[in-house]
Amino acid sequence: MSISTAPQGRIRIITIQRPEARNAVNPATARALYEAFLTFEADDSADVAILTGADGAFCAGFDLKTAADGSAQSWIDDVALSDSWTDPQADPCPGPMGPSRLMLSKPVIAAIEGHAVAGGMELALWCDMRVVAQSAIFGIYCRRWGVPLIDGGTFRLPQIVGQGRANELVLTGRPVPADEALAMGLANRVVADGTALQEAVAVADTLTRFPQGCMRADHLSARMPPAALADALKREWASARLFFAEGQRGAARFAAGKGRGGDREDI
Repeated sequence: MSISTAPQGRIRIITIQRPEARNAVNPATARALYEAFLTFEADDSADVAILTGADGAFCAGFDLKTAADGSAQSWIDDVALSDSWTDPQADPCPGPMGPSRLMLSKPVIAAIEGHAVAGGMELALWCDMRVVAQSAIFGIYCRRWGVPLIDGGTFRLPQIVGQGRANELVLTGRPVPADEALAMGLANRVVADGTALQEAVAVADTLTRFPQGCMRADHLSARMPPAALADALKREWASARLFFAEGQRGAARFAAGKGRGGDREDI
């Protein structure tokens, strides 16, 4: 299994289980994440979900090896065919990374150790809160490969950190350490390495103790209207489709071993 779901009282802990790829998401993992969060949303015994990654990494983004060898093409085609929806609450559909087009009624907390980069950063932005380990790193690393943001990053990042900071991160693709992420509002709290999940569970447990109807109503009102979210996602997708060929070439360079470990000189 590329993901696992563990119940803890009224909390569901959803873990990406691909440590051999730093929890990069391939098509099977994307589908599993999408279905896991739909199951969580429909589960009356669950109030809060936590998204995390196995073995000290959150998520290194979409698995570019599957993009380079063509094995992801049918998944991308399926996602492309599903972009006619108008309401991400009433008519949900998957994004390339899985749940990124969903607008759930219940809160999701990201527990982040290690790297949350490229599509992994977009998954973190999709979550409602981010509990971040001291040595964690954010970054739009896909910038160096010509792979576009197609999981909500182009509009969720400015909403969270402001347009000016988002401009810099989108354009440069530079790494963002935990303390800087906290200062700009990208991280909600920073904790000792190895304790992000523990802290996220503590926060989630607090949320389960509130009257749920009122909390969810306020949470919905504080976010983008569903129609506006749908429009933003469609605009992002339409723009990105113009440059998929460039991204495929970049994915092939990555698969060939160029630029591994964040080395920009080897791209």
